[in-house]
Amino acid sequence: MDKKTWIGFGIIAAIIVGFALLNRPSKEQLAARQHVQDSIRLARQMEYEAQRISDSIQATLPTITAAPENGGMVAAPTITEEENQSRLQAIYGSFAPAAQGEEQLISLENEHLRVTLTTHGGVPESARLLEYHASGDSINPLCLFEGEESAMNFTLITANNRVIQTNNLYFTPVPTDSAHQAILRLATDQPDAWMDYVYTLSEGYMLRLSIEPHNMQNVLAQNINSMEIQWRQIIPQQENGRKFEERYAQLQYMVVGGEMEKLSESKDDDEKEAARVKWIGYKDQFFSTVLIADDAFSSSEFHSTVQPKHSGYIKEYQTRTSVPFEVGSDEPIGLRWYMGPNHYHTLKAYDEGVEKEERLHLNELVPLGWKIVSWINVILVIPMFDLFMGWGLHIGWVIILMTLVIKLIILPFVFVSYKSSAKMRALKPQIDAINEKYPADKMQERQQATMKLYQQAGVSPMSGCLPMLFQFPVLMAMFWFLPTAIELRGKSLLWAPDLSTYDAVFHWSTEIPLLGDHLSLFCLLMTIVNIVYTYITMQSQATDPNMKFMKYMMYAMPLMFLFIFNDYAAGLSFYYLISLFITIMQTMIFRWTLNDKKMLAEMEENKKKKAGKPQSGFMARLEALQRQQQQMARENAKKNMRR
Repeated sequence: MDKKTWIGFGIIAAIIVGFALLNRPSKEQLAARQHVQDSIRLARQMEYEAQRISDSIQATLPTITAAPENGGMVAAPTITEEENQSRLQAIYGSFAPAAQGEEQLISLENEHLRVTLTTHGGVPESARLLEYHASGDSINPLCLFEGEESAMNFTLITANNRVIQTNNLYFTPVPTDSAHQAILRLATDQPDAWMDYVYTLSEGYMLRLSIEPHNMQNVLAQNINSMEIQWRQIIPQQENGRKFEERYAQLQYMVVGGEMEKLSESKDDDEKEAARVKWIGYKDQFFSTVLIADDAFSSSEFHSTVQPKHSGYIKEYQTRTSVPFEVGSDEPIGLRWYMGPNHYHTLKAYDEGVEKEERLHLNELVPLGWKIVSWINVILVIPMFDLFMGWGLHIGWVIILMTLVIKLIILPFVFVSYKSSAKMRALKPQIDAINEKYPADKMQERQQATMKLYQQAGVSPMSGCLPMLFQFPVLMAMFWFLPTAIELRGKSLLWAPDLSTYDAVFHWSTEIPLLGDHLSLFCLLMTIVNIVYTYITMQSQATDPNMKFMKYMMYAMPLMFLFIFNDYAAGLSFYYLISLFITIMQTMIFRWTLNDKKMLAEMEENKKKKAGKPQSGFMARLEALQRQQQQMARENAKKNMRR
């Protein structure tokens, strides 16, 4: 390696070392992080030890069985109430009064959300979105979870080392004056010691939980400062297209001061997160259940499991995490659930009027594509969609108007690209003459002569490619937006009952590889129109007769789209169909306005004007590079001859 290479490596190493030093956490941050980790480790250790003690106590208690008499059935012995209370006291300690009870269901409801709480565990038992319905059900509200589909547990450790799981305990409802609030009380054997779960459902889709301890310092262990949470939820299939819904169902979480992290959507996945987490989202294609901490979650473990195809469920998510909890303090633990649609404006509204460092960024649950594509969606596509929807138009007209606006935006780039292609087509006879003059073994001379022709005619080979690069992010923005826009869900157009899923017109029982068990009509029409457009394009381009394979490949691409988009939202296929119709019309107009003979005359005039003038710009640099390559090739040839 030469000196410049070593200098480059040195600069790179210095940048890496400098970046590491600048981003190194301070002593205070390291101490705080270590304190959190030590607290969690101690809590886990105490939990393990307490569980061991509880198991040993339970093992020493007499079993409630009796030997059969005279060959009869096993009969359970009768135990006294005193013996039963003694048993419960040994297992649950001060929480023995809450170990028995009857389950009661309490509902909180607003115009958007109905949440049912259960006194057995003191957590939400079901959640229903009143404005939405599952696919194929136009009567019942959409159910995010119900019964055993969701489970949440808080782990408590008593002063005498008993491990208490709150999902085994019964809470007592406390009367309240508010119709939007419910209080569930976890009682103890001490009259002045209890723990309240205060639920509040006001407006929107946010349910607040405030866990408020009262005089629990003599009931719970003193040397812990965190409470462990276990949360499990299985996601039911809500949409018609399981394959596409599965693609968007994902466990996601937001790191405090960082970015959103995701588990795999296509396979079983596990993740351990040492950093503090602000919220944990159990996400489906159009709906999410998000658990948000007022402070933060610590030392979290996440699990995502793909469910069997015919189970009626998409994914199962599990989380084990901790929240700060000071036993000697009456400071409540603050949690919130977002149970609602993945609607960009609804999620974004929760950050309005909030300090930057406190913002939730729940809107990132809506997948809008890569960074530049997401930026285009936010500043162009979504406002345009909202504008046309605000006019009260049918969703089909909204998509058509959006397509027209996008086509107008990228029209200058398309025109430049088409004009460049037309110029290349007009120069084809001269390019063929150059190819005849310079055979294939003189490729460099052929390229140099071709570049000189382009430069004299005022044609740049890159002028046809760059416009395509500029319009590509806009086209990708629509590709990401339409399949995830919940506004399309349940909206019909022509034969398609729901634009958010495929519009199958043919079904069969056996799946065809790559195609599946159905054929979508909008996708089929889009493929046919795409083949027609390819034919029109091929007729207007200058192609090498020896490159027949490339010609066939051009026709193969539209057929590939049939297999790719057959499972996609009908709204997206409809957009591509309208876009292709407009593109064909544009191509015909361009062909009528751009005359090949006239362009060739203009290029010949450019040749005369540039004759004898020094080259400049890209073409000059390209020609200089070719001359340099030729010179190096000659020198290498001379060296080989000497050897």
